[in-house]
Amino acid sequence: MSHYHQKMIMLTIFYVFTISQLFSHYLHRKEWNVHNNIILLKGMMEMNQTIYLRLKNRVEVNLHEKICLKDIAWVDAGETIKKQLHSLFLLEIQKKHQRYIVIDIFHVTKKINHLYPELEIETVGPNQAILQLSKKRSSIQPIFILFIWTLLFIGAAMAIMNFHYDVSMQEVQESLHIMLSGSEENRSVLWLQIPYSLGLGVGMIIFFNHVFNKRLNEEPSPLEVEMFNYEQNLQQYLAFHENDLNRPTSDN
Repeated sequence: MSHYHQKMIMLTIFYVFTISQLFSHYLHRKEWNVHNNIILLKGMMEMNQTIYLRLKNRVEVNLHEKICLKDIAWVDAGETIKKQLHSLFLLEIQKKHQRYIVIDIFHVTKKINHLYPELEIETVGPNQAILQLSKKRSSIQPIFILFIWTLLFIGAAMAIMNFHYDVSMQEVQESLHIMLSGSEENRSVLWLQIPYSLGLGVGMIIFFNHVFNKRLNEEPSPLEVEMFNYEQNLQQYLAFHENDLNRPTSDN
């Protein structure tokens, strides 16, 4: 083989290697651009999202606890934004705070708008979250509960006995005994009094729908309904009177 043919073969190999390297570099740059465009597109989609926010009605907190947005609200947004919002700091519980602390939705949206001014915020549910500062239970609390239970037991027993005395329950049961047995002999009416006493207790259990801590069915008892109404009224009162926005010296 002549020197000219060897030189042409070497040049051909060099040109093929150069073209292959350029083509590989072109494909790599194209793949990299596509990957960056996907990331940019995801970021633009997240920036165009709407933040949905729902405050919790009541949250129990401890002293010196740092409250973040995830502690008082449910947030729905993009994954990146959602993680940042969950760690959004709101306040720290200090000794100067009273037992109930109200966080208004206005303060929350104000902090979110500071981080994401281009996003839209949709709020659902209550406009205030009530934080209840938990306190340590006193060592005399069981004694206090026992004392209250004794007072209620004695009071209920006295009320039932006074009611029976006012309506002459003894005479009524004796009259029922004569009507049902047909005998006017002065005999004991325990066969009426014992079922009546048992029925009174069973009736109270059915009325309140509880046997100690066990519920008889899923329907709420009248006492639970009244407690629920009391909680609703208490939350409305706290949301208005403990809200900093409703105070004349509040700084919006």
